[in-house]
Amino acid sequence: MSECVPARFSFWASWSSQFWRSARDSISDITISFLFPAVSLLVGLATSELSDLLIRRAMALVFVPIILVAASLSRPIVSYKQIFFDVSPPEASRTIYADSPFPESVRIGDYLREHTSPDETIAVLGSEPQIYFYSHRHSATGYIYTYALMEPQKYAHRMQEEMISEIERNNPRYVVSVAMYDSWLPRPGSDQLIFKWTSEYTAHNYSAVGFVNITPTGSDYYFGEIPASVGVLENYILIYRRNR
Repeated sequence: MSECVPARFSFWASWSSQFWRSARDSISDITISFLFPAVSLLVGLATSELSDLLIRRAMALVFVPIILVAASLSRPIVSYKQIFFDVSPPEASRTIYADSPFPESVRIGDYLREHTSPDETIAVLGSEPQIYFYSHRHSATGYIYTYALMEPQKYAHRMQEEMISEIERNNPRYVVSVAMYDSWLPRPGSDQLIFKWTSEYTAHNYSAVGFVNITPTGSDYYFGEIPASVGVLENYILIYRRNR
């Protein structure tokens, strides 16, 4: 049995390393956070196997794996101590995800929850499903992520048509249009149907009641009255209410 321990340790250590390297190279930073639990389990299995190996060799070495893991975990904590200990959660989110509207989604969700009934739906045009969570409202479309709609693949146009059809059929009370690159990840050859439809659909059926302008120095919120112009306009979110 003891002869199998080194092999098992090598397997789990190698597998977790390869798994992490492959994932890191192929998916986004936001999505990769969902893999942390799996990677942690693999590292834990490797550490357990190493402990079993060392306990058979020398009791004094049994704590070596734990010390090594603790040392490896302390490095990121020290390196990012400001994020962990010195700033607020919204400030930390803005530091890590500078081009994503995570802090803004909280206030947008609060606004939508206060101005809708629980049985009314909303539609978020962009990849910001947290707005549904904060608003406690259901989506008018199954497409709560829109990255695939921008990809150079043969189903992109059909997926956009399906999203459009679902929104028109469910007639959401509010539509949230996210004009941010990271919420769509468009490519030079991405199908533009969804954007053309959004402009026409909101112009004929909705009125703008909210505007969030996200700048490097902070975010400005406008609910009720939309300014005619702003000093800096790069990343922004528009909130539309369905006309009665």
